[in-house]
Amino acid sequence: MAKQAGNNKITTSSTAEYFSKNLQQVGFSSQTKAVLTTLKEAVDNALDACEEHGLLPEVHVLVEKAGAGSIKNSDQIRIRVEDNGPGIDPDDVPKVFGEYLASSKFGRGRCSRGQQGIGISAATTWAQLTSAVGARVITKTDKMRKALSCLVEVDIKNNRGVIKDRETIDWDRPTGTSVEFLVDGRVQLNGEAGLLNYLNGTALVNPHLKLSYKLPEIEMQTIDRVSDMVPGIPEATEPHPHTMKLGEFIAHSHLFGKVKAGVWLKKGFSRVHEGVINDLVKGGLKRSVLEKSVDALNEVEFKQLFVGLQNQKLMAPSTKSVLWIGEEALSKSIKRLGAVDFFSVVSRKPTICDFKPVQIEVAIARLEDRSIEAESAAQVLRFANRVPLQFDKSACAIVQAIQSVNWRSYGLVQPKDSLPQGPYIMAVSVVSPFIKFKNASKETVDASDELVAEIRLALIQAGQRLSKHIRKEVKANELEEKIRHIEQFGPILVNGLCRIVNASEARKKKAEEGLLKLLGRDAKATEAELEEAHALLEAQQRKGQPTDADVIDTEKLAEEVAEEAPEKAAKKASKKAGKKRKSQTAEASA
Repeated sequence: MAKQAGNNKITTSSTAEYFSKNLQQVGFSSQTKAVLTTLKEAVDNALDACEEHGLLPEVHVLVEKAGAGSIKNSDQIRIRVEDNGPGIDPDDVPKVFGEYLASSKFGRGRCSRGQQGIGISAATTWAQLTSAVGARVITKTDKMRKALSCLVEVDIKNNRGVIKDRETIDWDRPTGTSVEFLVDGRVQLNGEAGLLNYLNGTALVNPHLKLSYKLPEIEMQTIDRVSDMVPGIPEATEPHPHTMKLGEFIAHSHLFGKVKAGVWLKKGFSRVHEGVINDLVKGGLKRSVLEKSVDALNEVEFKQLFVGLQNQKLMAPSTKSVLWIGEEALSKSIKRLGAVDFFSVVSRKPTICDFKPVQIEVAIARLEDRSIEAESAAQVLRFANRVPLQFDKSACAIVQAIQSVNWRSYGLVQPKDSLPQGPYIMAVSVVSPFIKFKNASKETVDASDELVAEIRLALIQAGQRLSKHIRKEVKANELEEKIRHIEQFGPILVNGLCRIVNASEARKKKAEEGLLKLLGRDAKATEAELEEAHALLEAQQRKGQPTDADVIDTEKLAEEVAEEAPEKAAKKASKKAGKKRKSQTAEASA
């Protein structure tokens, strides 16, 4: 039945209105995820701000229950994140916390945690919807005498931030930002989706971070930095034409305004230069299209440009835009995971996957705690641009790459098409200015064949190092077992032989000492005695008691020196006479 005209009026909605009704798309699909996502977005912004200004980040996190929530079976959770960053200009505060798609990093081809400017605005929206209060912000830049304190809310109809309760206050830090949200949710501390896993993972891939946090039922904890090097933010790279679709290609042109199409192609894309432009003309494209202003091109002309570039053999994008952690820093940082008796770290060189620069870094650690069930799967820590990924694990390219490796050949237990088992932690970091996620909440990396293959190569390299260590352990255990057997039956053999040959006790003792020497136990016994002596010496020094070295009999020492002196003089004279005889022999032969 046809609908009457006028009854179904077509309306438009703002970006904020869309996301406010679809917050599950950006990580607010459950009460536990809402708390984690809010914390994650605030910490990511703090780290990005510090790194862009060359500051070693110090981040303080507070998560506490403030009462009962308005949603059924929920708590009201206070989440506060403070940093020592450069602060935010007062004019930018409503844009940062209250406006969707307001970001200085959008489309810049940088390896930054945040890109689109959606996450922190979504956190403000969730707080506003569940507690009727937006984001409470305190910020101070080096140009401000006093700090700005205000409440930021989202004008959902018009997609803009609104400042309320604005005032200037004295603050105990020269620069920085503090943001506090009051949200409905539930706190999950442990497990793959827990707050502790997120905070420990963030510390692992950010060795230069000093992190302190206070969580419900947990006292204040501090994770010190293990590196004083601030990561150098590489230059942004432009997108490669072969990674775009026609619609993206046209939308990209809107960022450049009134410039010639030829200039836009050279400035707006990587690996497009004058030689490529000339090849487009040789391929049949009219020079007049390249001389035309971008904003005057029609769809047919855009399509001609797009198809022409797709048919060109272009160089792969530069890998200079990739930001990585490094093997040395990651090796220091992995010890933050707990007591490990072995770890292997591999940092692959940047490469190109799907025409996008990518770098893969892998760390495999074996925990000292052997109480972990052998049948439990190894713990997998996934990172994208140094941000932990904690949901939708099975669909992620990282997990698919781990499952594709035959870990049994490296000495690990692995069921078919599954993760390896045992007390292991496998951390995989994917860094790229153009990571392709499966959803807007950036919870899992899309699995392309080239990316999975690159991750797999890094895992194999780390697995080979782990395999060498495991093989050495197996051989050492086998040797120790053989020595134990000899120790068990060796004395019986010595006693029997001594009885047969009627050997004396002195000869029997020498045989037993020789057996210890053959087994290498004499060196271990000496080491044990030496360690015991050192321990006794330190204990005496701590108590202030005189040690054996302090009460040496000087007369006895003088006698020993006097006795040794003639022997040393005789040896010296003998060496001198020997040298003289050699020189005389040499002269005679000459």
